Amino acid sequence: MRIIAGTHRGHRLETLKGAKLRPTSEQMRETLFDVLGPSIQGSKFVDAYAGSGAIGLEALSRGADEVVFIEHHRGANKIIHKNLEALNIQTGFRLMTCKVLTAFEKLSDEGAGFDFVFLDPPYDAISEYHHSLRQLGRSSLIQLNSLVIAEHSRHYILEDRYAQLARIRTIRHGDVQLTFYRLY
Repeated sequence: MRIIAGTHRGHRLETLKGAKLRPTSEQMRETLFDVLGPSIQGSKFVDAYAGSGAIGLEALSRGADEVVFIEHHRGANKIIHKNLEALNIQTGFRLMTCKVLTAFEKLSDEGAGFDFVFLDPPYDAISEYHHSLRQLGRSSLIQLNSLVIAEHSRHYILEDRYAQLARIRTIRHGDVQLTFYRLY
């Protein structure tokens, strides 16, 4: 796996090994960032259930000002640190080692706000999608122009609305979908 574009284009990323792990493919990352376009520059971005950090690292490479990586798994956090070091990224990020809902509460208590929140829980944890999206729809972490994006299996049906979030678009590549939400 590698960074697709930006200042770190072409750099290889380490990932965790294992059958249950499913990093976002390069094709899906390219699709995501094509949709986000130049609005990523200067943005504040959350990579929740970050895994190797590939999505957040791509955001930093493309000019995001700040990325918050949220990952509960300690082994994945070590990989994120290794990837940040390999890319010589020393500022503009925060790594939170806790459950995503706990991180959302902490960030909300701090008064944080984000332009983009990317969610990619393990596919076998469908309840994580619903809980995370519902909490985001009720939180102050997102504003009217913010986008929340969930990567999920095409076999999972996400709701059209979660609290104040409404689905605005779904893109499918093979068995994987990106579903986009905004406040309504």
